[in-house]
Amino acid sequence: MSLPIPRTFPRTVLRSYGTVQGPPSAASMASRIPGALAEALAATAPRTNWSRDDIDAIYNTPLNQLTYASTSIHRRFHDPSAIQMCTLMNIKTGGCSEDCSYCAQSSRHNTGLKATKMSPVDDVLEKARMAKANGSTRFCMGAAWRDMRGRKTSLKNVKQMVSGIRDMNMEVCVTLGMIDQNQAQELKDAGLTAYNHNLDTSREFYPTIITTRSYDERLRTLDHVRDAGINVCSGGILGLGESDSDRVGLLHTVSNLPSHPESFPVNALVPIPGTPLGDRKMIPFDRLLRTIATARVVMPGTIVRLAAGRIALSEEQQIACFQAGANAVFTGEKMLTTDCNGWDEDSVMFKRWGYYPMKAFERAQIPAAKPAPASATPPPAPEAENAAPAAASS
Repeated sequence: MSLPIPRTFPRTVLRSYGTVQGPPSAASMASRIPGALAEALAATAPRTNWSRDDIDAIYNTPLNQLTYASTSIHRRFHDPSAIQMCTLMNIKTGGCSEDCSYCAQSSRHNTGLKATKMSPVDDVLEKARMAKANGSTRFCMGAAWRDMRGRKTSLKNVKQMVSGIRDMNMEVCVTLGMIDQNQAQELKDAGLTAYNHNLDTSREFYPTIITTRSYDERLRTLDHVRDAGINVCSGGILGLGESDSDRVGLLHTVSNLPSHPESFPVNALVPIPGTPLGDRKMIPFDRLLRTIATARVVMPGTIVRLAAGRIALSEEQQIACFQAGANAVFTGEKMLTTDCNGWDEDSVMFKRWGYYPMKAFERAQIPAAKPAPASATPPPAPEAENAAPAAASS
């Protein structure tokens, strides 16, 4: 039903619109937005053949239009009120041989962080039980080392942690540096849900941040994880000194993997004194929001996770991220070596805004990714925006 506009409205508005209409459908909106964003808005399944120019055009769309589109896509592929609650524990702190410029755990940086041995299995399982009692449904574990070569005892312990956490009916993710195909298969057999291995930034900017591990080595680890049937978790860090073009490059690489990652963590750099990037300021919020919205547009079925740096965002900024397509957070006592938003704080925020925790292994049923020629005319968009979530095992 159309409502007449009051006569006090400017004549230009009356001439342009005449009446106040309800919100535009996805189809009508797609007809007004040119190019790649219109195609993404009209798509019914993910695609893995994005051009860099496509993603650049989407990323640089006026922010109000971009977030409107990403919200529409998010509501079509996900329950918009469900947020995945994840807790991340450092099971082996410091002493890493890598030279990542942002990391407090590198042995090459004088950050005052004391290296530790791996945590006992029972201690880790107790932390997982605590996380579950507080509402987390995914428990993540990180170890500060370059790779798993020669770490048979460590791998054995990690597998015990994984199987113990799965027995709690929790999802479980690990980040253990580079792994080979056999190690990936052992973790899969133990019940691992997901493996995190971030690309961090674009291929072009990467060598200015890390020199001890190549971009292709990171991609090979993702191949091993995917080939073992483990969900891929891979994202980036914003605020390293990269340009908008580098953020586009990261999104281009990740969205053109053989299949989209199950989750895409968006980290905002937390500057650590003693690291080469210790004096940097946090990335401007509009750039963070733009990256989240673009990720949602080009990877509609992926979980987009607010990760490091969330504690520096206001509640309203976090909600803007959720509305633009983010649907997971890290919550709990700590996030590796940095501060983290706590369970109680998140519970209050969720209740205030109408969000609730996503259940373990709960995902919307997403059609398989398929090629879509960039020149193709977008099909009419479906009117139904909400896809009902369904339980799915990893």
